[in-house]
Amino acid sequence: MTTTQTQSLGALLHAPLTTQPSLDALWMPFTNNRAFKAAPRLLVSAKDMHYRDAEGRTILDGVSGLWCVNAGHCRDEIVEAIRSAAGSLDYAPGFQMGHALSFELADRLSTILPAGIDRVFFTNSGSEAVDTALKMALAYHRARGEEQRVCFVGRLRGYHGVGFGGISVGGIAPNRTVFEAQLLPHVDHLAHTHDLGRNAFSKGQPTFGADFANDLERIVAERGGETIAAVIIEPVAGSTGVLIPPVGYLERLRAICDAHGILLIFDEVITGFGRTGAPFASQRFNVTPDLITAAKGITNGAVPMGAVMAKREIHDTVVQRAPAGIEFFHGYTYSGHPLAAAAALAMLDLCANDSLLTRGAALEDYFESAVHSLRDKPNVIDVRNFGLVGAIEMTPRAQQPGARATAAFLECFKRGILVRQTGDTIAIAPPLIISHSQIDEIFTVLGEVLGELQ
Repeated sequence: MTTTQTQSLGALLHAPLTTQPSLDALWMPFTNNRAFKAAPRLLVSAKDMHYRDAEGRTILDGVSGLWCVNAGHCRDEIVEAIRSAAGSLDYAPGFQMGHALSFELADRLSTILPAGIDRVFFTNSGSEAVDTALKMALAYHRARGEEQRVCFVGRLRGYHGVGFGGISVGGIAPNRTVFEAQLLPHVDHLAHTHDLGRNAFSKGQPTFGADFANDLERIVAERGGETIAAVIIEPVAGSTGVLIPPVGYLERLRAICDAHGILLIFDEVITGFGRTGAPFASQRFNVTPDLITAAKGITNGAVPMGAVMAKREIHDTVVQRAPAGIEFFHGYTYSGHPLAAAAALAMLDLCANDSLLTRGAALEDYFESAVHSLRDKPNVIDVRNFGLVGAIEMTPRAQQPGARATAAFLECFKRGILVRQTGDTIAIAPPLIISHSQIDEIFTVLGEVLGELQ
């Protein structure tokens, strides 16, 4: 591409669209396609904390794209790393071969993971990471001679992607309904931890609710602890509306798993890479699982990538006890893709240079005050926060669940603020580079919108 062509492309990306593309052919994911195509919201470029839409308006990103752009948009270091990788090694197979970037990335990740977790398997998304972790749990128990451990435990309101494994252990009803007949067998669900009666408007971890973990004892009694391979939860449940674990809950869950030989999987697709003020939420809560799933922030959202990080014992048990040949019959064409690995390495450099993995903790008090400033707005029934993630839950309109939060999302977008709507909850999870003044801007606009909503 010539310099003139590059400049022309740059001008196009930063200018309003003069011709709207046809919207007919694309079947959009997790979208009301009919409503969107009647009033589309098209983004054409992004930089640091902002998007630019098709009308040339600047939109302040209050949700890191989709929980993933932790270092801000179009960071030069990541762009250059991708460009360099594409020009030198566009693709390398990961089966029976390898390339240096994927090994380097695994080594780098092992230095920021909780102690004892230092083996990395690359995927292309959080959904794939979850299915991979479930398979690892089965393979581990089989290698140990406990083939009867075939059951999984998820949690109500949990989100673990959209593969059949993920929606089986997930607990968000609309994601499961159409596919219910074909989900994995032998799956149970813990009670969720949302307790408005005792914990509404908590700052940080709610005080009450450690006993919700005891629901695992019920499942153990019904199934038999010796049949359960793994429990999977999000340490902070994101997509269901930002549910923060009560004080003592994760510790109790870890203890019950240990007592019955059950693996504990933390789905950190959202909470990984600095969202809670530590590299991973498991470190912030000081509870170490056996497996961690990650994606989103691993490449700053620039190239699709996911990963499962395992305790060395799990890796060694599967690999060393297997007969000669392939030890784990699983993988993806694009596992550890060179462009994704390059982006992830550049992201880790940014995190180190800008202290992004802990910046959420430094901003937490200011962010908390801003979130809770909205507690007295009309229809607000709960406000919750942890690290650099917050939520405002509203009472639903009669016979119209989700409608009030949808209206808030749309109005915020019109006023230049991108927020996330899930059910009747508005979630805020901005890039970790956000300033105090930008936090103020988000919550000023959101407060105005909530004050006007019917």
